[in-house]
Amino acid sequence: MAQLEHVNLTVSDLHRTAAWMKQIFGWKVRWEGEVLGGAGHTIHIGTEDAYLAIYTPRETKAPAKSTYTQRGGLNHVGVTVDDIDSCEERVKAAGFTPGKHADYEPGQRFYFDDHDGIEYEVVSYA
Repeated sequence: MAQLEHVNLTVSDLHRTAAWMKQIFGWKVRWEGEVLGGAGHTIHIGTEDAYLAIYTPRETKAPAKSTYTQRGGLNHVGVTVDDIDSCEERVKAAGFTPGKHADYEPGQRFYFDDHDGIEYEVVSYA
């Protein structure tokens, strides 16, 4: 059986992104350093079992528009939480706007976009 270990995302500011991920999700930095060849810097942030590798290259380009219709595009990152209401309060405190709330079988969810336009889906099965 295979398990997802990590996903790598390009962001504009590693430390700003890591800070809000710690605040909202309670994640820890597992590793930080230069990438191979010195093309940029990476922080691995998450839990003991899985993490996001957030990466900032030396040179960045403007983000593309929505990738929902682009082959190979990133649609959103899904994160499960025990207490969706307190997580939503932390999302608001971090300056993001929750939206697209829904109750569905088997849980509840909402979405928010970060500083770089990456969409996150927060889900609770509690």
